[in-house]
Amino acid sequence: MKRNPLVPFALIAILGIGLIFLFSFKGLADNKKLAGKEEKPKTTDIANASPDEIYKQNCLQCHGDKYQGGVGPKLAGIKASPDEIKNQIKNGGGGMPAGLVPPEKLDAMTKWVSNLK
Repeated sequence: MKRNPLVPFALIAILGIGLIFLFSFKGLADNKKLAGKEEKPKTTDIANASPDEIYKQNCLQCHGDKYQGGVGPKLAGIKASPDEIKNQIKNGGGGMPAGLVPPEKLDAMTKWVSNLK
């Protein structure tokens, strides 16, 4: 009596597809469950934040923890004028998004960036 050699492969495929659907639905249920218990990231009030706090919250990922650059350019010892720095912070450009610093903090942030060593 000869058995069909494709039967084990078909069973494994059906089992695999079934597991994919099972884990997909389980993931959807877990996602809804976790969404209700999600912790909100700690954010400081930007209007009252110092330039250093604004940098840590909005700029650190691209410009580095020691202002050495990374995705964004190096900020330590920047040779741009304060007007150029302010314009870049306000309007963005070159991969940097605009609006990371509120308008009332632009002058303080500009001065802070221009004094980085």
